Amino acid sequence: MKKNSHKISVQTGRLQVGEEPKTKEKGSEERVPTGIPGLDEVMSGGFEKKSINIVSGGAGTGKSIFAMQFLINGITQYNDPGVYITFEEEKEKIQNHMQKMGWDLKKLGDEGKLMIIEYTPDKVSKMLSEGGGEIEWVMTKIKAKRIVIDSLTAFSLLFKDELARRRAFLDLFKIISNWDCTALLVVEHESDVERHHSLDVEFEVDGIILLYYLRKGDIRNRALEILKLRGSEHASRIFPMKITDQGIKIYPDEAVF
Repeated sequence: MKKNSHKISVQTGRLQVGEEPKTKEKGSEERVPTGIPGLDEVMSGGFEKKSINIVSGGAGTGKSIFAMQFLINGITQYNDPGVYITFEEEKEKIQNHMQKMGWDLKKLGDEGKLMIIEYTPDKVSKMLSEGGGEIEWVMTKIKAKRIVIDSLTAFSLLFKDELARRRAFLDLFKIISNWDCTALLVVEHESDVERHHSLDVEFEVDGIILLYYLRKGDIRNRALEILKLRGSEHASRIFPMKITDQGIKIYPDEAVF
């Protein structure tokens, strides 16, 4: 026999009789899969929906490819339109570079599924003061569910001192949280696994993915580590990673060396 409980309805204020409401199990939050082979299975199915996350690494580790693959897979596998904001590279260069992976960014743009936005310093200031500006307009227009900012490092250079940068980060995160999307922010950082030092911004985000280009003797291998995934269970070791002609792949059952 099931045990009944009494509760007050928020809508009517009346006493109700019914079963105890089920509590939300840990790790049961709705997930946003990356679609990257081998990765979602070791991070509870993907990023938490509407979370703000970082992908960090040094030169050649595959940060931009990872970020773009997150958007492409969102479009092609999960029908999630996306926006890619760049502070450094030109739109045409990004399109040409990603064409090598077989990703036709121009076609996706023409279809209204992927928008690439180049942002200058003056536009950044305007965005923060207006609470979104052009980006918010684009996000609303295509009903974007995923957004990438490449890179947060370049964004930080627009501000003179640490206090100004921190305020700008918090303002940016507040704006993103109002867009009903899952965000991935690219950060340039030391790619040596033994020399990673947490940045202040890492304490403000929900998830952190670290990419490495490790050397052992005369061999270098790429690798990935899930450093942080707030409120979720995730694997705590470093996984081998390869950049193929179809994008990034993770190998959970293999060793880096």
